[in-house]
Formats: sequence, C-alpha cells, structure tokens
Amino acid sequence: MMTEAANWGSGDAYEQYAGRWSRKVAHEFLPWLSPANRAAWADVGCGTGALAESILALCEPLSVNGIDKSEGFIAVARRKIADSRAQFQCGDATAIPWDSATFDVTVSALTLNFVPEHEKMAREMVRVTRPNGTVACYVWDYGGGMEMMRYFWEAAIEISPGDSKLAQGERFPICQPAPLRALCERVGLRSVAVRAIDIPTYFQDFDDYWNPFLGKQGGAPTYLASVDEKLRGRIREALRCRLAPAGDDPIKLNARAWAVKGIV
Repeated sequence: MMTEAANWGSGDAYEQYAGRWSRKVAHEFLPWLSPANRAAWADVGCGTGALAESILALCEPLSVNGIDKSEGFIAVARRKIADSRAQFQCGDATAIPWDSATFDVTVSALTLNFVPEHEKMAREMVRVTRPNGTVACYVWDYGGGMEMMRYFWEAAIEISPGDSKLAQGERFPICQPAPLRALCERVGLRSVAVRAIDIPTYFQDFDDYWNPFLGKQGGAPTYLASVDEKLRGRIREALRCRLAPAGDDPIKLNARAWAVKGIV
C-alpha cells in the first residue's frame, strides 16, 4: 500500500503522463480569460511549462513568470522554452517570492489540489495580481470526467479494495465546481465563473495508455510503483480487459478539467 506522497520530479515523465493533456486544456482555457495583449502573466505551479508555452503562443504577453517547487520541472521548462519573455524559478506556491500587485493575470494549471493549503495558495495568487487583474486556474475532474485516471483507480480498487482511500476523486474534493467557486469567493475575487473543459484523449493502443503510469510521476504512477509486481500485473490486466477488449485498437477517452476565474 502506498503511504508516501505523490512524486513530482521528472519533467519528461510527467509530460507523458499529464503534461500533454494539460496543453490541450490550455488552448480552451486561455481564450475564456479574454486577456489583453501585452499583459504581465504569472504561472503558479508552472510544471514543465505547458501553460506558459500556450500563453506565449496565444496571448501576446509582455512577460510570463513561472514558479514551481520541482527543480526537475523547472529544468524542463527552461530547456523547452527559449522565449526571452519567459522566466522560470523554483519556489513555493503558498509563499510566492514576488512583490504584491505585480501581474495582470495570475494562473495555475493542475496544481491547486496538490497544495494542502488551498486557500493560502489562492490568497498568494490574489496578492501578486494587480487591482482589476484576473486570477484563474484549472484542475482535473478526478472523480468523474478525467477518464484516464478514473479508470485506473477503478481497476486498482477492484483488485485491492483496501487502497480505495487513495483514489484521487476522494482525495481531491476541491476539484469540483462548487468548492472552486467558494474558494475564490473566500479570497475576495469578484465576478467568479466556473466552467468545464472537455478534451479527447486518444491512445494508439493499450501500451500507449499504460506506459505513462510507469513513470512514477503523480498519484497513480507513484501508487503503482509502490505495489509488488504481481499486484501491478493484475491491475494492468484488469485495465486491459476494460479498455482494450478487442486487442490493440485505439483507445478513445475524455478528459474533463474544471476551470475557475475571478477579478481582483
């Protein structure tokens, strides 16, 4: 049974697991914010730079400053994004090392639920944002619409019912519309809005689906690395029977994220 926290260190492994899907969500998320050109952006929990890369491509920013606790993620972001408008540094989302009222838009992708002090992170995002600026984030709907991860946990719990408390849908109740809206209102944001973003997640075959879970990055892969080889094999077979009963045909799933935004 897994007792340790989810591992976040290898940027390349994370990119295969969830980063590639985060980029697709970003392309729906950013137009929803209706940002002005030449805005100063902050990306809190920037990871491997998926959201920052999309901001640079779609939003004509003046600057993008990213922060993340993982040195491995920051290294990948710096390697992948050579744009002079972007800067990345290691730091804590609950104690952001930036001056107050610095940015026009402060965003976060797939990070809020992994920070135990949700409200402290949200208040820091508000603090570094200028008056009338925008604060926004998105998180996976682990309990329902993020099918890649939901099917994994359903299979794992079927094989090992004692591990049910580790399922991310139960661990992350913040990843739903009502809690997200309530959090934003508590930290003083105005005109709060929430929406679902659904994207298709296609896998060429079962191995294309399964292999990212072997990278030890994130909750499900960390759990999988913690169990013995026999249990891991049983989970794999249960998933294969559920997702690829006809062999190596493509697997078509849906990924839902919940996005929230508000005005400072």
